[in-house]
Amino acid sequence: MRALVISGGGSKGAFAGGVAQYLIQERGYTYDLFVGTSTGSLLIPHLALNKVDKIKEAFTSVNEHSIFSIRPFRIKKNKLGGKQIVIDHFAVLRNFFRGSKTFGESKSLRRLIEDTFTKEEFEELISIGKDVVVTVSNISSNQVEYKSVKDFKYEDFLDWIWISCNYIPFMSLVKKDGFEYADGGLGSMVPIEEAINRGAKIVDVIVLETEVTNYNRLPSKNVFSLLTSMHEYMLDRVEKQNIKIGKFAASHNDAIINLYYTPTVLTTNSLVFDKKMMIRWWESGFQYAHSKNLELSELKIDES
Repeated sequence: MRALVISGGGSKGAFAGGVAQYLIQERGYTYDLFVGTSTGSLLIPHLALNKVDKIKEAFTSVNEHSIFSIRPFRIKKNKLGGKQIVIDHFAVLRNFFRGSKTFGESKSLRRLIEDTFTKEEFEELISIGKDVVVTVSNISSNQVEYKSVKDFKYEDFLDWIWISCNYIPFMSLVKKDGFEYADGGLGSMVPIEEAINRGAKIVDVIVLETEVTNYNRLPSKNVFSLLTSMHEYMLDRVEKQNIKIGKFAASHNDAIINLYYTPTVLTTNSLVFDKKMMIRWWESGFQYAHSKNLELSELKIDES
């Protein structure tokens, strides 16, 4: 069994889409199992249906308005010409007055998921028998849970995809089945072990970070930027731990892991969605996967 695993990473998911496109369309890999976290969960139902062009168009066209029903931040350019996030005090206060437990709400994303992944496509996915699994964090029980398309009806599975992407406290905290749920990346950023536990013997893993941390964040400007930096730090630790555990599981189950990291730092603000930037990342993901596979082919020839 061959599996494709895609990590979380917000707007950087465009890079993962490009890598996946190369593996599916150019290498001709057929996957029986797809496992995703956060942004990876948005991609994998469409990849399982081989609807690469559709998800490319949809994903690279997303912006903050497509995601946030209440956006808790504004985006402005810094002195170096880059983009940085600053808190939108009015939006946050309004959300708190509404009784929300989070700074912002992402109900627009739930509607977008339903618009792009139709009930007919859901039924088609069920009929072809491929397993699509999304990762969620159960905050109430302090557990990571994996939700398979085979186990739920259409509306419920859409909820799990949405929940997998809800990066709290900036997005919605969702109560479902009596529990509070949030972004799967809080517990399993790179769910390699789950793919192996489900029987995968070859696992292609797209990690939306560089293999070695090679940047320093700018000093925090306010409590909002401090909170985002703190979250990124914790998720980076979770990611590295997930990869170590995945490699350990592979070594004990005769499984092979192929890791695809981003070759450079794409962004330090993965909540910023810019169409031109994401189209460029998609293409760079495709080209990177191509060059990586060429290197592997040349290495095998040299060894022989």
